[in-house]
Amino acid sequence: MHVPLLDLSFQYEPIRDQIIQEFSTIFDEKRFILGPKVDQLESDIAKYASTKHAIGVSSGSDALIAALMGLDIGQGDEVITTAFTFFATAGAIYRVGATPVFVDILPDTFNIDPSKIEAAITDKTKCIMPVHLFGQMADMDPILDIAKKHNLTVIEDSAQSIGSQYTSKDGNTYKAGSMGDIGCFSFFPSKNLGCCGDAGAMVTNNTELALKLKQLRNHGETKRYHHKYVGGNFRIDAIQAAILSIKLPLLDEQHELRRKNAALYATGFKDSIQKPFIANNCKTIYNQYTLKVKDREQLQEKLNEAGIGNAIYYPVPLHLQECFESLGYKKGDLPVTESCTETVLSLPIFGGLTDAQVQHVIDTLNKLI
Repeated sequence: MHVPLLDLSFQYEPIRDQIIQEFSTIFDEKRFILGPKVDQLESDIAKYASTKHAIGVSSGSDALIAALMGLDIGQGDEVITTAFTFFATAGAIYRVGATPVFVDILPDTFNIDPSKIEAAITDKTKCIMPVHLFGQMADMDPILDIAKKHNLTVIEDSAQSIGSQYTSKDGNTYKAGSMGDIGCFSFFPSKNLGCCGDAGAMVTNNTELALKLKQLRNHGETKRYHHKYVGGNFRIDAIQAAILSIKLPLLDEQHELRRKNAALYATGFKDSIQKPFIANNCKTIYNQYTLKVKDREQLQEKLNEAGIGNAIYYPVPLHLQECFESLGYKKGDLPVTESCTETVLSLPIFGGLTDAQVQHVIDTLNKLI
């Protein structure tokens, strides 16, 4: 039986006609850049994320870059983040001239370890950038406490976690992206909310900052050919915005289907399989379903033979990437991160899996481990 890691047909086939109609409308109107389709998406995203404002941009990576620019972070500044994440997290920091400062992660959630942050703060530190990895929010209460104590900004890299929730010590439940100064989303096709290309968004509760971010995404323009900032071309296409507006009302159903499959795995896998840990105060969207395994390469080979899709997120931590050699990190500096890169393996979790496919994964893993 073939079980793909991801099959986008499940998401797109039911809304194919709606998307084609939107294409036709946009082609007829010739409003390809920004415009009413983008305005509508931004309103929808802000409402969904429980924030006052949303700003659509060209990708999740550009969302991070624009967010850093919006908070005036650049040359000589330091940003504390995790090395166990997609490259764009640190790449964006480096791109604006700042220095990524990596701290280790928690061994269970794979998210940044708040207890390691304060020791990494220097007089150059301007921001903390936690990543809500694999669909589960980082432990935001202590992160925000540290940021407030040291007068630091917080950018939430929520690329994998739109719709994830965190119940704070104040008893309130917050959506990913809504707790820091800026939250950043990616709408890359493989995300729970994905488009037909590249797109992203920033969310914030700061009205003045939201205006600045909108200007930065359009070359820092305040009005036609008048530029207050040196921004960038971070604009989202109207076509991508229209697709996302169609898909957004269906997103919570996608999340629930992923949680259903995760529950089947949790009850079906034998106890010796180290399943994902979800913190009690978090509600995950399972952007990935990631195990820790021994003899990973051998297991991958057997899974491939059984027709089961799988992937490693991520095999090389950012502090050991060749392009960051100048930062001076060496193997052993982040032991938990490095251990996880050697043992993690992600399995199919998307909502279109049949019960038979899920059972095939369960039976195969139980036999192999």
